[in-house]
Amino acid sequence: MLNNEILASFWRINKAINKLIKQDADRLGITVVQLKAIYIINLNPNISLGELAEKMMLTNSTVSGVIERLVHSGLAERIVPPEDRRSVFIDLTDKGRTMVEQIVSSESRLVKKLNEILEMPEEEISYLLRLHQIVLTKLSSEEE
Repeated sequence: MLNNEILASFWRINKAINKLIKQDADRLGITVVQLKAIYIINLNPNISLGELAEKMMLTNSTVSGVIERLVHSGLAERIVPPEDRRSVFIDLTDKGRTMVEQIVSSESRLVKKLNEILEMPEEEISYLLRLHQIVLTKLSSEEE
């Protein structure tokens, strides 16, 4: 019985977060995956495709398609360093950075809701994060 309650709780939280992210993406006229990519690129300028894929928990080929669409729409750019023509890094354009400002603006329902969570006492947030880490560790550990 408790197993179902724990799973249901995580599913409800995940669904609520995804709904808020989708509302922000729709408001900006991009997809949820594009919004996540833009956000991660903003936090990690000049990120490699592989690193971005890892942070997004997606395959390189999937992220490559996302980047292609972001480049085509003028939100991101591929940077090839002259000293290593085999390397490709991704960064945001000015248009992409402007979109990030819109993502984190007060218009973002997700940001508003996260700010409400941040109003909780710091010790409660720390406890929540510790519990999440324990759960993640248990869920990620290999069976012996």
